[in-house]
Amino acid sequence: MTDATTVELSDVLDRLHVVALPMRVRFRGITTREVALIDGPAGWGEFGAFLEYEPAEAAHWLAAGIEAAYRPLPQTRRDRIPINATVPAVPAGDVAGVLARFPGAGTAKVKVAEPGQTLAEDVARVNAVRAVVPAVRVDANGGWSVEEAVTAAGALTADGALEYLEQPCATVPELAEVRRRVDVPIAADESIRKADDPLLVVRSGAADVAVLKVAPLGGVYTMLSIAGQIDIPIVVSSALDSAVGIGAGLIAAGCLPDLPYACGLGTGGLFVEDVAGPVTPVDGYLPAATVTPDPARLAALAAPPDRRQWWIDRVRACFPLLS
Repeated sequence: MTDATTVELSDVLDRLHVVALPMRVRFRGITTREVALIDGPAGWGEFGAFLEYEPAEAAHWLAAGIEAAYRPLPQTRRDRIPINATVPAVPAGDVAGVLARFPGAGTAKVKVAEPGQTLAEDVARVNAVRAVVPAVRVDANGGWSVEEAVTAAGALTADGALEYLEQPCATVPELAEVRRRVDVPIAADESIRKADDPLLVVRSGAADVAVLKVAPLGGVYTMLSIAGQIDIPIVVSSALDSAVGIGAGLIAAGCLPDLPYACGLGTGGLFVEDVAGPVTPVDGYLPAATVTPDPARLAALAAPPDRRQWWIDRVRACFPLLS
């Protein structure tokens, strides 16, 4: 069975396509999402580590892309996956337009704690979402201190419940303290995908929900291995992936024995254009299936030559770090 350690670098580079996907709104501080895609013998893989990530961290994302390209992915237990709408840190007045791109979604994840914004703006955005979607969760991306998180939890639940509060603070001890002090369930994301020990947050009793992402964890098989060692509910999310990466996430979610929460795999709606035609959710669900890019879209969205070379150099830097 092929894995990243038996693949030749030259073959990966020969199969590489680099695309630049325009975004509808600013997300994670960017308006264009660059990713490298690998047209492999087993399917398409995606290497989309964010630009600021150093090779040691980005290598996990490369391993995930190589896995999907060279190794057949596992069979799923279900053929469709419930997804949440994703609402960036937009003004409250823009919320309805964002949610319109997620037909049938019964859950929405709302970005909060955006640098330069206030808690009042977060509350207004969350309440605007509540007016449309019954279940709401928020994601702070580790942006608060413990005291700020406790205050925010109170303000954000004053007008309704939250399904959970995702990564309110950056560290595991801070998550544990917030969890002791608030009634809102705490979800961990960065404390899993950026950790040397992704299980530490669970062993420490610092989270009620584990958010797992295929690419940062090194691939579908690694994510499923970690999931098998976790005894709290799991939500599979994307890392602002293209349609190719979303497909891998949907397969991973489809393999889990239980899926009590909607997954964060509907982020394709954040792109103006993607490498495959849009798949519209049906009753809030997406099919658990991989994606093959449209050749015409690959050509139209191809990154400029200098950016393609940047990604080639990045693959070269990360490849020796694969384990």
